[in-house]
Amino acid sequence: MRQYIVDAFTDRPFSGNPAAVCPLSAWLPEATLQKIALENNLSETAFFVKEGPGYRLRWFTPAAEEELCGHATLATAFVILTILDPEAPGVRFETRSGPLTVVRRGDLFEMNFPTFPLREVPVTDAMEKAFGVRPLQAIMGLDLTCVFETEEQVRTMVPDQRLLKELPGRIQNATARGRETDCVSRSFCPKDGIDEDPVCGSAHCQIADYWAKVLEKPLIHAYQASRRGGHLICELLGDGRMALRGKATLVAVSEIVADL
Repeated sequence: MRQYIVDAFTDRPFSGNPAAVCPLSAWLPEATLQKIALENNLSETAFFVKEGPGYRLRWFTPAAEEELCGHATLATAFVILTILDPEAPGVRFETRSGPLTVVRRGDLFEMNFPTFPLREVPVTDAMEKAFGVRPLQAIMGLDLTCVFETEEQVRTMVPDQRLLKELPGRIQNATARGRETDCVSRSFCPKDGIDEDPVCGSAHCQIADYWAKVLEKPLIHAYQASRRGGHLICELLGDGRMALRGKATLVAVSEIVADL
């Protein structure tokens, strides 16, 4: 089985967020997909099968199947639109989160993703202990997003992964206003077996939505301030949808030779 390693939300290898992308002719057992994702030990391994005019797409962390993943969707679209079907202007995926489309926009790939209802929740002592800094505000959607006073707090925090697991939300995000971008953020995923996601697209369906309303601008330039780092251009489209734009680059091509 062919496998591609793609760095998403960057145009430089060994930065952004790496994803493994595996084209399949037919679905393997779920336990096998999970074993491959655990063997890769990346934040996401994406598997896809041709289905009608588009593809069925699934995402696996080392620990579980995900409902939604931005960077692995970008990585998969990159493989299809630059290697497997370079003449196609775009691609449509059927997923656990509904249909997702990706189209080319110059040297960017634009994903059309759902946003999530956001509500403010009380800041708690548990949040302060988990992040090591007390948030100014806390927002719940699919994930927990905690808003901090400065970019430096977000960049330098060393959260307690055990305590993060006890907080609500699929992912625990930290964000603040940016100096050179509209916002900076970090995404922690101990519930999925990942201490920190280098660049999380689905988290920005909430982070960028929050900042778009606070800053009163529909287009948000976001920077994920992980060790690898990555840039996202996020635009509210209305009707519960958001465009996530980013670049991607191929790092490796390999073959899985184990008996599956």
